[in-house]
Amino acid sequence: MDSADRLILALDGMEPDRAGRLVAAIPDLRWVKVGLELFVNAGPSVVLRLREAGLQVFLDLKFHDIPATMAGACRRAAALGAQLITVHAAAGSEALAAAQAAADQGAAEAGLPCPCLLAVTVLTSWDPHRFQAELAVQEPVERHVPRLAALAAEAGIGGAVCSPLEVALLRQAHPEPFRLVTPGIRPAGVASGDQRRTMTPGQALAAGASQLVVGRPITAAPDPAEAFAACCAELG
Repeated sequence: MDSADRLILALDGMEPDRAGRLVAAIPDLRWVKVGLELFVNAGPSVVLRLREAGLQVFLDLKFHDIPATMAGACRRAAALGAQLITVHAAAGSEALAAAQAAADQGAAEAGLPCPCLLAVTVLTSWDPHRFQAELAVQEPVERHVPRLAALAAEAGIGGAVCSPLEVALLRQAHPEPFRLVTPGIRPAGVASGDQRRTMTPGQALAAGASQLVVGRPITAAPDPAEAFAACCAELG
């Protein structure tokens, strides 16, 4: 991958029309992330419109349900053409395996490449101490994340979403082609916002990340195309 392929622009917190104008203003953009807010606002058609604009779509809806429901949702998402789809590893091995099989089936029936499902381990907004206290999880985050990633890999899931601080450990246990996609990316000098476990783009890539999710440092910049180019340059 070149640097532009490694960056996924998060279209979070914006109206569909604004999202369309933003992606059109960044000519080198390859990947976009559609999360819950945009998907609920615009519906499945937003994925189709972005694909028609030549973009690859990371559909970040974090499916977490019983196996049959997760399978049905992933089948539909794959048929839309989403190429990355998130599922919660905490749903368990049966649900993860069913989701992967259904996604492959949905893509094949639509004549599309099979997507890569990404298991969500621990959300980057969790502070490690609050994670243990509020969820009564005695295992610390740094051990819980590898456990969930291993569960996903054993179920046939193609990658994981994790904090950049866990990338090096997960990469050691799961070499390529297992994909590690990292939110919580903040270029040097940019405030962390509501993310708690962050790294710069260069640090995350050096640690073993496959692709990086960047949102507000680009979408809220005075010149998003310039900010995107700066992130690419930081990746070398």
